[in-house]
Amino acid sequence: MKNILVLCIGNSCRSIMAEAIINHLGGKHFKAVSAGSKPTGCVHPKAIETLKRHGINVGEPRSKSLNEFTGQDFDLLITVCDAAASESCPVFLGKHKKLHWSIPDPADAISSEENMNAVFDKVFDMLKIRIEKKLLNYD
Repeated sequence: MKNILVLCIGNSCRSIMAEAIINHLGGKHFKAVSAGSKPTGCVHPKAIETLKRHGINVGEPRSKSLNEFTGQDFDLLITVCDAAASESCPVFLGKHKKLHWSIPDPADAISSEENMNAVFDKVFDMLKIRIEKKLLNYD
């Protein structure tokens, strides 16, 4: 089993969603956790709603600091910060392989309920596609 750490800044949306999708799709091959460099301390309710709407078991996610994982070994580190928004991705030292996926932060969307659902669904789809194409076939 490969251990994966998914990082972003706030650990409230993207990394939480990626963690749940990886654990759902990865089955016995992957175990993912997530964290942030500046965790918000709470998981965005729309992230949980979106995962549930797509049939993903969310468990009891919480916004965590990357410091919780200091000293732990991971096979793979995935950052999901949005380069287009000039977000500064967190750094986590170790001997792991690294992937970077530029994913916009859906928490930045401020709009109607319908539009918020569409924004979170788009991010869910982006993550799921990358996980299916780049991670599930990753050596």
